[in-house]
Amino acid sequence: MSRNVFWKLIVLITLGFGVVWVRAEGAPPLTNAITLDAAIQIALAQNPELRASGSRVEAAAGRAYQAKLWTNPELELTAEEWQVNNGRGFPDAKQTIGVAQSLPFPGKKSLDRKIGGAGVQLSEAELALRRVELVRDVKAAFFQVLAAERLVEAAGDLVKVAESSADTARKRVEAGATSDQEQLRAEIQLEQVRTDLVGFRREVVAARQGFATLLGQPELQSTRLTGTLAESANVALLDQGPERWLAQHPSSVGARTARDRAELELRRARLEPYPDVKVGVAGGRLGETDESIVELHFSLPIPLFDRAKGKKQEARANVSIAEAELTGIEQRLLREWRTASQRFRAAVEQVTSYRERILPKAEKALELVRGGFEQGKFGFIDLLDTQRTTAEARLAYQQKLLELNIAQAELEALLATVPSEANKNPTPKKPE
Repeated sequence: MSRNVFWKLIVLITLGFGVVWVRAEGAPPLTNAITLDAAIQIALAQNPELRASGSRVEAAAGRAYQAKLWTNPELELTAEEWQVNNGRGFPDAKQTIGVAQSLPFPGKKSLDRKIGGAGVQLSEAELALRRVELVRDVKAAFFQVLAAERLVEAAGDLVKVAESSADTARKRVEAGATSDQEQLRAEIQLEQVRTDLVGFRREVVAARQGFATLLGQPELQSTRLTGTLAESANVALLDQGPERWLAQHPSSVGARTARDRAELELRRARLEPYPDVKVGVAGGRLGETDESIVELHFSLPIPLFDRAKGKKQEARANVSIAEAELTGIEQRLLREWRTASQRFRAAVEQVTSYRERILPKAEKALELVRGGFEQGKFGFIDLLDTQRTTAEARLAYQQKLLELNIAQAELEALLATVPSEANKNPTPKKPE
């Protein structure tokens, strides 16, 4: 077993507490199952986009650490008044050795450190948002696979009923008990449900592929999922109004951090015209007299041509952009909350209606028509129509359950928040 295969085994064993199988590359697929919690854990560990977001946090921490450092001192070696025409050489020249250091204008490095910290916090907020979105997407993909599989099962049962009905119609026609119309009607229904079954199977394949892609594990697309679509909803989610989560949502935290960083960059741009001072000190000797000397020098650029007007204009514009984006994000979140809440309420009502009224009535109607058909009260066409109506109600119920579960996952994603401590500018850690 290669090292890569070994470590993939370790990752699956460690992270997949709900996974009851382990598979190495090249091994035959095992017929066990994966739970929703295990799928989320695998996605958080293996999703390539999330891993890239984590690396961006590390990159931001590196930039922040580098920004707070001063420039390196310069070593200066000089030889002056080196006379070459009178035969006197280097030993008689003025020789010095020293160091020079640029001293940033007061406040510049402090702002650089704060800007770097805000950059780290912004990357962390983006990572938190990606995690929330990934969990939401994994839940939705998991539910889509379950729903597609349930639809295949229901459609398969319907095919069996349609086959039995078509066989019965054929025998009735052969016995002269009915006309060819009944047989044709039954055969048309059979072809329709077979076509529907093919479509549902194709949806299962597509749903599984999307699910495995989210997890970053393409080999999982053939693995059976264990779980059921929830038939009852957590209506308490609707009590969590925007005033409780809006300010701490990762999108809001990120936008607010971007605005704060833009304001820091504006303050930094205002300091840009003030020059950094370069200070140097050197010691040496005068060649002719061999006397020891000490030199001290200062230098600074004169802000004659470049007064950083362009940088200040750009920084002011970036502040306006960040403020507008913060407002836009908060409005978008509020709009998404209203839409998700309405979708959730509608799904709850529809699922309840199907479970408590539509399905029981459809089953009762089918039972009555079957009994009446056996007693000669209803025709075969009536039985076919009732069977079809009942089957369509069952399929629709699965679709409504899927809508309910996805709507709840969307609400849970909106309610995800970043801890208040994350709003503080972190101290960038020293790179290893």
